[in-house]
Amino acid sequence: MWMSIDEIQDSVQRKVKKRRYQHILGVRFTAQALAMRFGEDIMKAGYAGALHDCAKYLSDKEMLLACRKRQIFCSEIEKRQPSLLHAKLGAAFAKEVYGITDEEILSAIRWHTTGKPGMTDLEKIVFIADYIEPGRKMLPRMEEIRKVSFQNLDKAMYLILDNTLSYLEEGNAKDKDTIDSYSVDAYDYYKERNGAV
Repeated sequence: MWMSIDEIQDSVQRKVKKRRYQHILGVRFTAQALAMRFGEDIMKAGYAGALHDCAKYLSDKEMLLACRKRQIFCSEIEKRQPSLLHAKLGAAFAKEVYGITDEEILSAIRWHTTGKPGMTDLEKIVFIADYIEPGRKMLPRMEEIRKVSFQNLDKAMYLILDNTLSYLEEGNAKDKDTIDSYSVDAYDYYKERNGAV
């Protein structure tokens, strides 16, 4: 039997910084609100939201070591930017530490950072909630994205990925080196689904 969401949150709170914990609460709340709106499982959304950043307390070196220990593949981009590994490790920790066996929840945690083509609605919900939760700073187009998120998940995916990739591409060379191929593939997929080609 899994731990309750409240037990999980208490455990995660002891490991992460206060600001990160506030973000986690915001993602859980937003994911559950989106799940209600789109007829998805509210409890699964809550578990995925509560656990999505459960590995975020590790340093870059610790993330790389934890992946090596578990034989989790690390791309060249992830080796240069190990913080990207927190999603893969989060799914692993959700299973190992918190006893989560539901593959939908684990997959939603796994893909909440980069996205991928053809995501399930639960995966999209956690990805979107991570971006729009109430505590997030007001990024460009945030008001529009928050509104669209409760109307059309695929369009919200496209807008978020477009925003994220534009930000990275307009940044310095270091930012460009952190663009994950899954995010590019996801962007192309949701761009086409929204007729923005």
